Formats: sequence, structure tokens, C-alpha cells
Amino acid sequence: MLEKIREGAQGTIAKSILVLVILSFAFTGVSSYLGSSTEPAAATVNGEEIPVSALEQAFQNEKARMEQQLGEMFQTLAADDNYLRSIRQGVLERMIADKLLDQTASEMGLRISDEQIKQAIMEEPAFQTEGKFDNERYLAILRQLGYQTNSFRDMMRVDMTRRQLVNALIGSEFVLPSESKAVADLQGQTRDLRYLVVESQPFEAGITVADDEAKSFYDANPDQFIKPEQVSLEYLTLSAKSLADDVSVTDEQAKAYYDEHMSQYKTPEKRLAAHILVNLGDDEAAAKAKADAIYAKLLAGADFAELAKTDSEDTFSGELGGQLDWFEQGVMDPAFDEALFGLEKDQYSAVVKTAYGFHIIKLLDLQGGAQASFDEVKDRIFAQIKEKDALDKFYSLQQKLADTSYEVPDSLTEAAKATGLEVKTTGLFAREMPPADISNPALIKAAFSEQVLLSGMNSDVIDLGDNNVAVVRVKEHKQAGTLPFDEVKAGIVARLTQDKANDAAKLQAQELLAKFKAGEALELTAKAKVARFDRELDPSIVNKGFQLAVGGADTISMASGYALVVLDKVNAAEGVEDALVQALAQRLSNQYTELAYRGVIDSLKAKAEISYAAAE
Repeated sequence: MLEKIREGAQGTIAKSILVLVILSFAFTGVSSYLGSSTEPAAATVNGEEIPVSALEQAFQNEKARMEQQLGEMFQTLAADDNYLRSIRQGVLERMIADKLLDQTASEMGLRISDEQIKQAIMEEPAFQTEGKFDNERYLAILRQLGYQTNSFRDMMRVDMTRRQLVNALIGSEFVLPSESKAVADLQGQTRDLRYLVVESQPFEAGITVADDEAKSFYDANPDQFIKPEQVSLEYLTLSAKSLADDVSVTDEQAKAYYDEHMSQYKTPEKRLAAHILVNLGDDEAAAKAKADAIYAKLLAGADFAELAKTDSEDTFSGELGGQLDWFEQGVMDPAFDEALFGLEKDQYSAVVKTAYGFHIIKLLDLQGGAQASFDEVKDRIFAQIKEKDALDKFYSLQQKLADTSYEVPDSLTEAAKATGLEVKTTGLFAREMPPADISNPALIKAAFSEQVLLSGMNSDVIDLGDNNVAVVRVKEHKQAGTLPFDEVKAGIVARLTQDKANDAAKLQAQELLAKFKAGEALELTAKAKVARFDRELDPSIVNKGFQLAVGGADTISMASGYALVVLDKVNAAEGVEDALVQALAQRLSNQYTELAYRGVIDSLKAKAEISYAAAE
């Protein structure tokens, strides 16, 4: 969990399997570990269900994470339903692994105390400023990630319990200094090579390929000459942005809008809150009595900050005299919010009940609420009016587009008339190579859907994102099939010519190898101290050089032909830096830890009773 917070706050990247274990908790949420429900189960682990809703939430979180990581590439990948199914299955397997770890921790009686949770949060660098715990930063990060303090601590408890188990099972993995040093020495080796390249291109001039030979290759390899399914489309597109470009706004309209919506142009009022909290616990009446007693002390003249330190069950804010953070109206629990925004500065409330417990709330300070002038926000208002008018027109035209394309499903002409849009067309294209103008995964998926291809009807309105929509219909459809021989003959001849030239180059390279082994002198190119990742030589030559024993020789295939490679000497690594050895030790440790973790999960799965819901 804390690794997730670090990532959200600082953008750091997890470096071990333990982080994967911790991150997975953020996907599942604490709700899947508390209580049970009557909703369908995605899987059952030793009698405990993983609800479909928990899987769906985790799946959506994983998709959002991947979309942020991969950008537009993810949209292309996500157009493949099989790809999404594989992601969903991976998320479910991760949730099953987490459930198994939680069950094992419970069976072993592992527990995490409130003090351990508090200490972990206080020591978390993401929550610190200049090396010290910063309560405002802590609360701000939690708000950013959508957590409340109590629910966050509940998740921390489950997560730390799981981590306690994982550390006990796989935390003993280690790497000997000699291991990482040996790997560094191997990586740092260089080799003295000699080589001779036999190019295939010179052999091509004397090669001929008969027609029947090309036809035989064609008949024997039909899979290599598949023509993909192709379509050409008619389509309509509607964009809010293009509509906004046509909207004009006068100064009078902007001023009237400002006068009507002046409250939008006030700096939001913020209030600095403090509280004394008594958790609900198992005995709500006792908790209420305790809160009333604290309130009585305040009425009797006790200092709010001192009571927060001694009596508040929110230990983090309590150490700061109850101080929480600056809040805008509508952010907190409604009861808390109403009490806070009903106070004067330095005034405290009566006892207030929320879902988290009983609070006594104090207003420490307030700021904001200033009104911006028209000139200050004029440009913003112009943009707002344009956007509003464009969106109003967009939604109206979108509905017309949907209605008309549905009512007249065998043509886009009527839909174009109703919306004022232009029917555009494409040439024939395959699914994997759409024209740039329509290269949107959702649109391509619709174009090749059964509804559009088989029925010949208009598609539904397709959401392209950012207030852009489209409707498509097939203009022409060509099924996948085998390309005729005449169309591919030239390519087959060129390929067979290249193959025969390669065979000739290979034969000559083997003859040279035989001469070398027989002791015949050959004119080979020498290169000393070739590194494992040498960029000056063909990678195939380098790889072969690092496979040979000293004095050994062999041939290797290259893109341009074949080569004879001879290894003369292995040079020990020079100047291996301690930093490299340490980095390799960390990498090896991560690999060992990952293998150990997978072994633990596989062992738990082998002993568990796991059932999966039927695939939809």
C-alpha cells in the first residue's frame, strides 16, 4: 500500500515482487476482505468468495493503470476482446493469490497493531517533508488517491499483515557477493574474434527459378498468401470541438453570463479543521458517552488541543492538537461538513456523529471566498459559453444522428440531412491497417462487427472519446481468402532466389570452415576486445563469438548471408565497478524473490479448493 502511495506521490517504480503483492491490494480494496455478500462470485477460494463487483473494480483499475502507462497503444490493444479477457484473468489470479495469503495469515494468527500502522505511516517518505512526517501532505495524498483516513488504516492493516507473511516466507532470499561478482565478470568479458562474411547477394545473379517451382511453393504454403478481410466504409462524424469553432460570443453575452453566475467566480472558501474523534467501536453507546464527557471538559474550560492529544482516537491528528487539513465545502462527510461550515473561527461544535465515529469539530482558520472581476475571468467565460453552446448542439445533433441512422438503417443519407454532416467514404482496408482519419479502435471494432458486416445496416452511434461520435456502414466487404498465384508470383520468385543464394553462401561458409579446421590459412578480419553488446559488429557474429570456446570456429546465419567466426581469446573484465556489482545483486535478489513468491502461491493453490465462475 505504501509503495502505491509513493508511486502516486512521487512517480517511483516498484523494483521487487513484494511491491507487486502490495500493489495488488489497491486493486481489490478492503471490501473484499470484510464480511460477505449475496452477489455472484467470480471465484471461490476455500469457501471464501471473490465478488464479481470486486473483480470488476480491480479490472477497471488495472485497465486505467495500463492506459496511463501505454497511452494510445492501449486503446489499440483493448480493441481485441481476447486481450482484455487475458488482463481480466490475470487480475482474478492476483486476487486469488491475495486471498490465499490472507487466509494463511489468519490461520497463523498474524496480527498488526495500531502502533505498527501508525509507525509505518509516520516513517513513510511519501508523507514526509524534509524528513519529518507532514500531516497536511499525508491528508492531501490520501484525498488525491480517494481514501479516508480510517479506511486507509484498515487497508494498511490487511496489507501489512499480508506483507508480514510474505516477508517470513520469501524474505530470507539472498545473493552471495561472489554470485553478483561472477555475473559482473561474465558480462564484462571481451573477446578477440576473427571473422569472414560470405554475402549472399553476389550469388543471386546466376540463379533462376522455374514457374513450376514457384507454383509448387505457392501450393505448399497457402497460409503465407492469405489476403485479410477488407472493408470500405461510409461514415458520419460529429465533434463538439468543430461545433465550438462556429460559436460566436459577444461581450454583452459574456457580461450577462457573469452576472448570472457570479458565484462560480469566487475563490472557493476553505476551512482549516481540527477534531477530537471517538471511534464507534462495538459499543456505540459507550463511544457516545465518552464523546459527551470530552465535550463536557471543553465546556468546563479544558484546552481543545490538549484534549485532542490525550483523548482523541485519531492518533495522527491528535498529536497535532486535532488539526486535520483545509477543506472546501462538500468534501467531508455531510454531518462533519455541515458542522464545520456552521462554525465561527476558534469555535467548536457539539458532538457530531458520522460513519467514522463521534467528532467534536473546531474551526481553526478560514480563507478564500473573494469575488473575481469580470475582466479577470472574461476569457474564461467566452470559452465556457462556447463550450456550453457547442455541447448543447452536440448532444442535440447526436440524438438526431442516433434516431435517424436507426430509423433509416440502410443508408446514411437521411442522417446526414438531419444533422448537416457530410457522408465520407474510405477505400478498402484491412482491420490492422485503417486509414488515418478513422484510426480509432472503437470505430474499427464496430466496422468489423457482425451487426455492420452481416446485416449491412448502420452501426450504433460510436463514442470516440472527447465528445466525438461516429456512425459507420459498410460500402464494400471482401472476405479473407488466398491471394491468386499471379499476384504473388514475383514475390515468390524473389524469395526463392534469396533462399538459393543463402544456401550457396552457407555452402561456401562451410567450405571455409573445413579449410580453417584443416589448417589452411584464410584472410579473416580480426577484431580485438569485442564486448557482449558491441554495436560495430553484426549481432549474430558477436553472439556466436560468445558461444565459442577459445580456438573454436563455426558458421552463423546473417541477414545478408553467412559468416565464419573464430574465437582467439577471452579477455577478463576490466574495472568492474562496485555499483554495477551491487545493481546486479539487487537484480538477482529480485529474481530469486519473485521465484520464491511464485513458488509460495503455487504451493498454496495446490492445497486450496478454488472454483471459478462459468465464463460469460
